[in-house]
Amino acid sequence: MGTGTQRIRAWAMGLLCLAAAEAGGAESWPPEYPGTAVLTWKDDIASHLVAGVDRFLLRELERSEQVRAESWQRDLSSVTAYEASVEPQRQRLAHILGVRDRRIQFAGLTLDATTAAPAVVAETERYRVFAVGWPVVGPVRGAGLLLVPRDAKPLADVIAVPDADQTPEMVCGLSPGVADESQFARTLAESGCRVLVPALIDRRLEPRNGRATLTTREYLYRSAFELGRHLIGYEVQKILSGVDWFAREQQADDPQVAVIGWGEGAMLSLYSAALDPRIDVACVSGYFEPREGIWQQPIDRNVFGLLERFGDAELAAMIAPRTLVVEAACGPQVTLPPGTGGAPAQLATPALDVVRREVQRAEQLVQGLTPAPWLHLVVSGAGDGPFLTPTTIAKILGQIHPAFELGTRGSAPTWLRDPGSIADRARQQTQEIDDCNQWLLRESSYVRQEFMSKVDTSSLAAYEASIAPYRERFRCETIGAFDQPLLPPQPRTRKTYEQAAWVGYDVVLDVFPDVLAYGILLVPRNIAAGERRPVVVCQHGLEGRPQDVVAGDNDAYHDFAAKLAERGFVTFAPQNLYIFGDRFRTLQRKANPLGKTLFSIIVPQHQQIVNWLSTLPCVDPARIAFYGLSYGGKSAMRIPPLVPNYCLSICSADFNEWVWKNASTRSTYSYVWTGEYEIFEFDLGSTFNYAEMAALIAPRPFMVERGHFDGVAPDEMVGHEFAKVRHLYAAKLGIGDRCEIEWFVGPHTIHGQGTFEFLHKHLQWPRP
Repeated sequence: MGTGTQRIRAWAMGLLCLAAAEAGGAESWPPEYPGTAVLTWKDDIASHLVAGVDRFLLRELERSEQVRAESWQRDLSSVTAYEASVEPQRQRLAHILGVRDRRIQFAGLTLDATTAAPAVVAETERYRVFAVGWPVVGPVRGAGLLLVPRDAKPLADVIAVPDADQTPEMVCGLSPGVADESQFARTLAESGCRVLVPALIDRRLEPRNGRATLTTREYLYRSAFELGRHLIGYEVQKILSGVDWFAREQQADDPQVAVIGWGEGAMLSLYSAALDPRIDVACVSGYFEPREGIWQQPIDRNVFGLLERFGDAELAAMIAPRTLVVEAACGPQVTLPPGTGGAPAQLATPALDVVRREVQRAEQLVQGLTPAPWLHLVVSGAGDGPFLTPTTIAKILGQIHPAFELGTRGSAPTWLRDPGSIADRARQQTQEIDDCNQWLLRESSYVRQEFMSKVDTSSLAAYEASIAPYRERFRCETIGAFDQPLLPPQPRTRKTYEQAAWVGYDVVLDVFPDVLAYGILLVPRNIAAGERRPVVVCQHGLEGRPQDVVAGDNDAYHDFAAKLAERGFVTFAPQNLYIFGDRFRTLQRKANPLGKTLFSIIVPQHQQIVNWLSTLPCVDPARIAFYGLSYGGKSAMRIPPLVPNYCLSICSADFNEWVWKNASTRSTYSYVWTGEYEIFEFDLGSTFNYAEMAALIAPRPFMVERGHFDGVAPDEMVGHEFAKVRHLYAAKLGIGDRCEIEWFVGPHTIHGQGTFEFLHKHLQWPRP
């Protein structure tokens, strides 16, 4: 049976049912809604929903390698042509890593010295070790150690990047923590290289602002991600600033530049070499593997949209025909447990066969570009042996120059000054990145103003035309859209509520394979045959359920879906995805590398819901409104811009200066301090705060419901952001009657007074 025939039959059956209900009362309502199949599930539908989305996203991750192939047009006819064909991908990679800011130019590294502490911190008979720093971007500086041969010109310039849980001193043999054979910075210096060793942000776990226990890396990642930057990007910039310095120091006949790292340092080396062709040789140890499991790793590795174009093989291919050495060796062993407030995660050593397959895939991507081998796999032990041993270093040095010989192991360097500054350096490095994030936050409103400058408010028609590309940008690049058609809804229902004024049905609809939409439909009993009513979609908040907005007088919701049904509105209460703690937060982790979010699923769920509602004989398709509280208010800012069937939107107990709330490390209201690790959305700071999202809803009516004692944000931040929306509607578009805010003395709750009036007014439904 075709969809059109199904709709006609549902419409006819609905009219018969509604006419019978008006005449016969409660007993006339059937156990399933007319025109639908029977819903027979006995277990938790919300759990079904989350599990199905999980399966869907895992499939999307599995097929991402195939999808990536469609994003590349490699020209392998020559090295010059290849470099030109790869350049757009380099620009995209820099964008998603947050490598956007012009690096500071400088003549030389700064020696970290005082009258009490010399710049030379250690030495051996072959090289000296200097404490150094260098400017990078804004207030962010690189810091670490520089190892310089004593007597001869350096044979190579190398940036040696340790893991996040290692200090530069450890890989130089100055501090305990790394086995002698893996002190790779020391090995390089003993072989005649000049070696720059940058300090990375560590994984130290501690309560932040006395609240959620986060690693230092996650703490900095959160603000940066919201502002279109990334901790990875900051650290790549530190490495590339080192390359800048080497390039200025070198002459035409000077040695090559190499970047070598282990663990987190390997990740940064791979990204850096993919971005910068000035890096002649790169070595990646204890890191190389398929990235489809990145969602299980520390969240500071989360890169929005990474797998749309880049796996490790694609990054490696961007280095060709330059040299890349992959060492299959033990990787960092890290477990971040759930329940601390931070994102649970685990790091383990990649299996050797997995490393081999990814290396082979990289070679195949650029097969024929050059006859000379450019990618070299070195196996330590069975792929889990010691990292960056002298054997691997010898392989790397041989790629730099065939006559290069590994230096014999000399005595370990000895301290010439108190090493107590290591902890101070770590704190300073953290503070500098935080300072940069907070500066970006202060500047972000000006960036968004420029971003929205192409909006034309000279007339409503001009506005509608000019705002459309912004909605498409929001859909594709901020929320993320799956390029799949909606399935036929195949509605299944069962009657779950019988009240004097209305009847309620559980409703399940198909959306995508394994993806469902589920909610509760409330239908007033007094609908006359042929009458079409307005609908209010009533959205719950975090960890909520549709039942919470229907019955039980929950402190936050006060049965507002039922109260609106008593006023004569048809209502629908969807089950959104944000339920079951880490189960739903992990969905965000799986979606982000695909360039998607939770709302990439929630938006099509709502589109299917309104499509189905529009087929019901008692519904007026032109009068379907959205009203959500808390996370449902977050939904009210993101769903209606992309579901045009919603004729208005009400944001309750959520509206505020959203970028500030996510990125500030000064405000106690900030999500930086809390357990909502999935809440951060990439690059909102440069694009869409709540005023800009409201602009995507306009010229449809928009309202904010705000309790003075709501802990979401202080009144002044709510008022600050709403003033921008009011100015757009009233001053620029001349439709001030469509934009309202209700302030009431109360907490984080549905007030249900001004908003109900707003619904009656704009849905053109008489007040009781």
